[in-house]
Amino acid sequence: MQVRRATKIVATLGPASSEPELLAQMIATGVNVVRLNFSHGTAQDHIDRATMVRAAAQRVGREVAIMADLQGPKIRVGKFAAGKVMLEAGQPFVLDAARAEPGDLSGVGLDYKELPRDVKSGDVLLLNDGLIVLTVDRVLGDAVYTTVTIGGELSNNKGINKQGGGLTAPALTAKDMEDIKTAMGLGADYVAVSFPKNATDMEMARQLCSVAAAGSGHRPGLIAKIERAEAIPQLEAILRVSDGIMVARGDLAVEVGNAAVPALQKKMIRMAREMDKVVITATQMMESMITNPVPTRAEVSDVANAVLDGTDAVMLSAETAAGKYPLETVRAMAEICAAAEAAEEPRKDSDFMDRQFRRIDQAIAIGALFTAHHLGAKAIVAMTESGSTALWMSRHRIHIPIYALTPKVATQRKMALFRNVRPLLMDTSADRDTALEQAENHLRMRNIVQSGDVYAITCGEPMGQPGGSNMLKICQVE
Repeated sequence: MQVRRATKIVATLGPASSEPELLAQMIATGVNVVRLNFSHGTAQDHIDRATMVRAAAQRVGREVAIMADLQGPKIRVGKFAAGKVMLEAGQPFVLDAARAEPGDLSGVGLDYKELPRDVKSGDVLLLNDGLIVLTVDRVLGDAVYTTVTIGGELSNNKGINKQGGGLTAPALTAKDMEDIKTAMGLGADYVAVSFPKNATDMEMARQLCSVAAAGSGHRPGLIAKIERAEAIPQLEAILRVSDGIMVARGDLAVEVGNAAVPALQKKMIRMAREMDKVVITATQMMESMITNPVPTRAEVSDVANAVLDGTDAVMLSAETAAGKYPLETVRAMAEICAAAEAAEEPRKDSDFMDRQFRRIDQAIAIGALFTAHHLGAKAIVAMTESGSTALWMSRHRIHIPIYALTPKVATQRKMALFRNVRPLLMDTSADRDTALEQAENHLRMRNIVQSGDVYAITCGEPMGQPGGSNMLKICQVE
């Protein structure tokens, strides 16, 4: 059974978690969002897995969101004749965009042909997630001549980062554009864009999604993966045109340095919440559980600190895609989230009073939180078409569960990512009083409220108009 918690869990689907029974158990245990990694597999693989996710969710009676994670630009070395080489500090090594033959100890070809145009003498290149460091000596034509500063084993197709950022590769490749069509076809609830540098990259992704889904009218949420140094000063602009961000700590740490990431993580979570956007914290959260049945103490602290910072979701990558213990990892992460939330101090009046808003529906959302907090209500209920009211409510730390009732499955799935929101599907009458009665009956049927309980409920009148919440009612169950 699911551990009761506010923070959501994103799990990556892969060979270790693609058996229908296991996936159903993972959803029942606590997975709220399933990530399809478009860096691996064919379009049909992703379609088949999405179908399996929907079937598994229906089987356990819990809707989950599907997130299509685009690959982005491949900034990698080519292949080696022996599959790998061992580089030693002080030796010369050439990265050659024109090289067609397999690499050896002297150098290797490049998947990313623009590298010679992006670097100059003195630049530092980090390969294989920063484990190997090269210093650029000079650039001649298509060849980048370097000296190995920190050596190690370099194998086929390992990634390249430039310290401090500055590689000009576009965020959206031709492959990404095709993958967006696949994602829209399978009904992905979120699309995660890899390596965006600025708001323009996200706006382009939005346009591509709109074109690909023109026939269906499907509108996915867009998540910007913050993993380039250039994205940090553009963070506010990126957030304005996105539905949320992912703190993608892997590539980001390589570009800005490991020591800078914890403070950046806190900044990104805080800024996203202040701008009414969702935020996912990702990368190596439970890395040791790829091979071990229990997490390290450091991993427990890492997950708990992200929860205490206010992240909407914590993400599992290889842990569930390729690890030995995908189900145990989900269970452990859920328990850590619940324990961290129990230690949280709910925000008091200042959190409600310090916010500025001009919209009626935002005022209704904040009013519901403020009133429910002071009355000690059992639940806050938002009757919502678009999910906006539930999103605004979820930006505030309050230990009262938010139940979002919606007649739209797409909205229910999208809200699966919102912190402290339990999305429920419910068709309602167009008559307000009948709809409110239906809502209470729905809550009673699920044992959410019982006789004597107080709850706050919001809705819009006339009913059924997105962004139209204009009524707050405080109810006591008879």
